[in-house]
Amino acid sequence: MAVVQPAGSEAASGMFGWMRSWWNWCPTSELLLKQAEERLISYVHTAYEDKIVSISKGNFIRTICMKQDTENEKTPLVMVHGFGSGVGLWVKNLDALSSQRTLFAFDVLGFGRSSRPKFSNNATNAERQFVDSIEEWREEMGLNKFVLLGHSLGGYLSAAYALRYPQRVQHLILIDPWGFPERPPPGQASGRPRVPMWIRALVFLVQPFNPLALVRAAGPWGPSLIQKFRPDFKNRFKDVDDAILYDYIYHCNAQAPSGETAFRSLTESVGWAKYPMLMRIHEIEERVPITMIYGSRSWIDNETGWKVKDLRKDSFVDVHVVKGAGHHVYTERPDEFNRLVMQACDVSDKLAEEDAVGELPQFLEDDAVRPFQRTESTLTMRDDPPRVSVVLD
Repeated sequence: MAVVQPAGSEAASGMFGWMRSWWNWCPTSELLLKQAEERLISYVHTAYEDKIVSISKGNFIRTICMKQDTENEKTPLVMVHGFGSGVGLWVKNLDALSSQRTLFAFDVLGFGRSSRPKFSNNATNAERQFVDSIEEWREEMGLNKFVLLGHSLGGYLSAAYALRYPQRVQHLILIDPWGFPERPPPGQASGRPRVPMWIRALVFLVQPFNPLALVRAAGPWGPSLIQKFRPDFKNRFKDVDDAILYDYIYHCNAQAPSGETAFRSLTESVGWAKYPMLMRIHEIEERVPITMIYGSRSWIDNETGWKVKDLRKDSFVDVHVVKGAGHHVYTERPDEFNRLVMQACDVSDKLAEEDAVGELPQFLEDDAVRPFQRTESTLTMRDDPPRVSVVLD
């Protein structure tokens, strides 16, 4: 709708002049993000339904749904992306993972094409806002139980959701989850790959601001800035046109800050969670099975997976480390990732068939008490030094 400026209104003129200047400096909009996403998702062959799901306080969750019309409906899969991401980056997984069951993928509140509300600057309250949005989304979608999959920040939020609503989670799948280990005392090794000095210096410079402030501050140079910092994405999405990929990533991250502000509230220092999930994971109901999938070259320490297994001795916990993959295992080794996720979903189907309440089927009981054993994928690619992500997690 056109805006008519009252004659002689200097204040209005100044405001709209500032808005025009901002637009010229930071060339993005919701429409451009929508168009960029459509171009990226055109690489998906499975038909999908595009939904805008209304939740409380005038907010909404943008959702794509891929339904399977089968007589014996399997437990649906819900996918939660990581920081600075959106549903479009599941492009290499959606076809395979929706081939046998209904799949839902949504833009996390404050990211992508979902609404961007103001979040609390208190870590506990910000986490609650995220979890509440997922539960309200579930109610609006009419889902009873589902397999909940989350990557990185999405893994942290999925675990937080399972803590509050375990009765809704048939299986929790955590992909290279952020926010699990405690920050080690000063001088003590963390077990994580050492962050290069230049990245620590960069983090120090932008610490007073939101994590993606540099993308917006770069204005028209934002897209090239992302390509400069994340050239690795070209190799991860070899079948996708570079311009389409980077256009989508830019418009996802150049929008008004919201989810990234909440993420900053959840963190302390260089990426450590204020309230680590490893300290709470044992509180998730024992009956909820957990599958954890890591990249062997990721900056996320996969030792946390084995710690989760140790903390939940009476529950099913399956840990996989995919050789040759980094933090974005779902794009770097998509075939292996899709296989492992479908395998975990099969476990969920067997649970549903058994209708187990308070106890696990025999095949899960055997796995739950098996010796402390590490599981790696069968890929034999050489493990190169890990890369550190600075724009997307």
